[in-house]
Amino acid sequence: MDKTALVLVIIGAINWGLIGFFNFDLVASIFGGQAALISRIIYALVGIAGLYCITLLFKKITAYEA
Repeated sequence: MDKTALVLVIIGAINWGLIGFFNFDLVASIFGGQAALISRIIYALVGIAGLYCITLLFKKITAYEA
């Protein structure tokens, strides 16, 4: 679950970087615009993943996980 959420957050970060630097929304261009249902689902999943990743800030790392 952690890795899936992290991948979605990375996708969102790359998309926001493209928007910020080049005014290009990759998700919208692939899936038919920002208002398209699939784009909105992806944006929502990225947002949920971002909220989930907040828990990673407070998670203790054991020697096995490091």
